[in-house]
Amino acid sequence: MEYLNTSSEEGFILVGFSDWPHVVPILFAFISIFYSLTLFGNTVIIILSQLDLRLHTPMYYFLCHLSFLDLCYTASTVPQLLVNLSGLDRTISFGRCVAQLCIVLSLGGTECVLLVTMAIDRYAAVCHPLHYTTIMHPVLCRALVVFSWVGGLVNSLIQTSFVMAMPLCGHQLNHFFCELPVLLKMACEDTGGTEVNLFVARVIILVCPLLLILGSYAHIARAVLNIRSMAGRRKAFGTCASHLIVVAMFYGSAISTYLQPVHRYSEKEGKFLALFYTIITPMLNPLIYTLRNKDVKGALWKVLGRGTDSA
Repeated sequence: MEYLNTSSEEGFILVGFSDWPHVVPILFAFISIFYSLTLFGNTVIIILSQLDLRLHTPMYYFLCHLSFLDLCYTASTVPQLLVNLSGLDRTISFGRCVAQLCIVLSLGGTECVLLVTMAIDRYAAVCHPLHYTTIMHPVLCRALVVFSWVGGLVNSLIQTSFVMAMPLCGHQLNHFFCELPVLLKMACEDTGGTEVNLFVARVIILVCPLLLILGSYAHIARAVLNIRSMAGRRKAFGTCASHLIVVAMFYGSAISTYLQPVHRYSEKEGKFLALFYTIITPMLNPLIYTLRNKDVKGALWKVLGRGTDSA
């Protein structure tokens, strides 16, 4: 049996969706459109957050980082997927594969922690409105963002180091990017110990942040239920609805992929699920945060109005 490790020069062949050739042209068209919308939507949020003073608040500071993270996340997988679907090149070197794995895990871990910081922001806004500006001080906001990025990177380096230590058999990787469960299924030896270590790392970066988010919203729900007016309740819930939708989409797909045993992981189902969290979710995030948000829509119309006036 042929072993493949960090000294390999041959790399992998990304199978992608070549098993369904009739679906490839449709996927290429839709993914190209969705990727363009992702780039446009998230870039718009970042620009508006910088241009409009009304958006210079902790909530939009975190949202700006989430948009930048989504841009990086899609850039790490989607361009390669489009090349794969076009049939131009389905190969990836071992070094690029390891780098991609590390980047994807790092960005995913960062989003896990960043969603917690956004939940803390909503908790402070709803449960302690009079002390909100004192609690969510700019220094604390910057520290939370730095912690999110560093936490995601450290967790990624730990998981990637475990994968690099395993001997891998074969060169066909049944996915459209270097996904962790797929690489684990290619191991030439028993991965029981490695799987336990990786599971612990994934619980720390996935389950622990989710529990903190649920705890924050438990306090938020109790505070909202104590509000007597229905208008006040709707306003309080409205400020949290967008974040809850994003949390549900992100954690639902992440837990389905990374917390199930490797022997139960299906490459076919995993590829289509990966399309959801690498393309659909980053595309929907800007829409979710803007459709119900008067501040963002107001900032957009203000910028467009300026553009019209200057023309």
